[in-house]
Amino acid sequence: MNDYFNMNTPDTYTSKDKNIIIKNWQNLDEAQKQTLLKIWKILTYKWQFQILLNTPFLVYWLLDKQIDSVHQFNLNLLTKLNLPDWLLSIIGFAN
Repeated sequence: MNDYFNMNTPDTYTSKDKNIIIKNWQNLDEAQKQTLLKIWKILTYKWQFQILLNTPFLVYWLLDKQIDSVHQFNLNLLTKLNLPDWLLSIIGFAN
């Protein structure tokens, strides 16, 4: 009962004989390990793909925030598009 109330310390996660993740991984059979590895590869692939898709928008947003001429171009473009005021306020360009 006393072990249940012990708090995890940084040593719990760094020491190999106490590490919860390593202990649980070693207790799995090969089929379970292979399944978990496949799931991990799918998740990390999707994360990489999502980052890849969002990178151009992040770069454009940073350019808009850092360079005044890019921001001014965006403002001019938005005014020429004649968008409604409610939409301009949603994207942060309302007067």
